[in-house]
Amino acid sequence: MGEFMRLRNVKGKEEIMNNSSYFIGDGSLHRGHWHELFGNYHPIYIEIGMGKGQFIIENAKAYPNINFIGIEKYDSVIARALQKAPEGLDNLFMIRGDALRIEEMFDHEIDHIYLNFSDPWPKVRHQLRRLSSPVFLEKYDLIFQNHKEIEMRTDNEELFRYSLIQFSQHGYIFNNISFHLHRDEMPSITTEYEDKFSSKDMPIYYVSCNK
Repeated sequence: MGEFMRLRNVKGKEEIMNNSSYFIGDGSLHRGHWHELFGNYHPIYIEIGMGKGQFIIENAKAYPNINFIGIEKYDSVIARALQKAPEGLDNLFMIRGDALRIEEMFDHEIDHIYLNFSDPWPKVRHQLRRLSSPVFLEKYDLIFQNHKEIEMRTDNEELFRYSLIQFSQHGYIFNNISFHLHRDEMPSITTEYEDKFSSKDMPIYYVSCNK
């Protein structure tokens, strides 16, 4: 789950989701047809594990010519994100979905993937569950349109170093790497966890790469 969080149950979450024009319960229903749903052929950027939605919502507001999709598997987290989203954005959707089924939601339609504060799965036997593992990188190959771009932020150094190796072995070229993002440059759009960590001057590890 995005940002490695656990939220208390949100009262009325089903009503919040059902009444929101941004919510999509089953992304597989639109596989291969996302541009039709958006009503244009703008690039599609996805955040896998969107947490409480600050990052994906602010991006949708800032970049109207890019379509954004946030993916999260926990209803209470999705409900919190939906509550934050202002009305009137025509370039945003939020999907209830598991990253393990990502290729069932998209078919060579995605231009950019954000991995923000993903679960680090610290035990060795769980490494293939990491969103930067070979298992997931192969899945991403099936959803990227042509050019492949990934941005990752994490507070977990071990996950970051692991991810750099996996990206490189999978053919990605690094555009930018930071071992303390907020000392190197302050991003204009951040996540909730990023704000908390940076306020304590904790390092945020960042990489952007493509192939």
